[in-house]
Amino acid sequence: MSFVLTLSCPDRPGIVAAVSGLLAAGDCNILESQQYGDPATGRFFLRVQFDGSDHVVRPEMAALAREFAFDWALTDSATRMKVMILVSREGHCLNDLLFRVRSGLLDIDVVAVASNHPDMRPLTQSYGIDYHHLPQSLGKPAQEAEIVTLVQHYQADLVILARYMQILTDDLCAKLQGKVINIHHSFLPSFKGARPYHQAHARGVKLIGATAHYVTPDLDEGPIIEQEVARVDHSQTPDDLRRVGRDMECLALAKAVRWHAEHRVLLNGEKTVVFR
Repeated sequence: MSFVLTLSCPDRPGIVAAVSGLLAAGDCNILESQQYGDPATGRFFLRVQFDGSDHVVRPEMAALAREFAFDWALTDSATRMKVMILVSREGHCLNDLLFRVRSGLLDIDVVAVASNHPDMRPLTQSYGIDYHHLPQSLGKPAQEAEIVTLVQHYQADLVILARYMQILTDDLCAKLQGKVINIHHSFLPSFKGARPYHQAHARGVKLIGATAHYVTPDLDEGPIIEQEVARVDHSQTPDDLRRVGRDMECLALAKAVRWHAEHRVLLNGEKTVVFR
């Protein structure tokens, strides 16, 4: 069986030797290994994919973690991540994700889609996926309580905000900490909040972008996973920028979801380390 080991810890000599020695002693075969030591934070990050037995590795890793102060996780590579998608009225990112999953380009299971509008029900159900309409008339507390209920019911590992045009409360962000990825239609940290393409047009920018990031209580401030950019010029209207931006939104979000699902993204304070 194949497993992925990820860890972060204070940087010091001997970490890679200790981990690789442990895996070798457990008769494990390393398939892929990536590491990074951040001189700014003094943290070390490691991702190792290997063939072997987790029953052998887990007890030894627990002991090693105490010695090196590891924050670590060990996951089965064959286990597909269960994902719930939240969407509003724009379906391009939703459609892109569903198509990639059906085509075998994205190795996740979309277990449900929920929305504050009914518009994306036909698209979602055409893929045989449950659709839940959570109208704004419910009120935000009831709406978010239902989101938590759905996450628990479907045992979702990840929630994707695929142009879900609602701000999550601090309480929901806390309950789903580290489990929510958003796509924002600008090259953050520029043009946060509403109508970023209009903001970019007003400033006459020559590059626009899209940003996939983890959601935190600070609006559009979460750790960035991936960004895409495109060149534009003075002749293009805000609607032109939106049309260009949709492709970038789909691409940035799909990459971020794939890397998260493959356990390639590690948090480094307010930033991320992405082992591509």
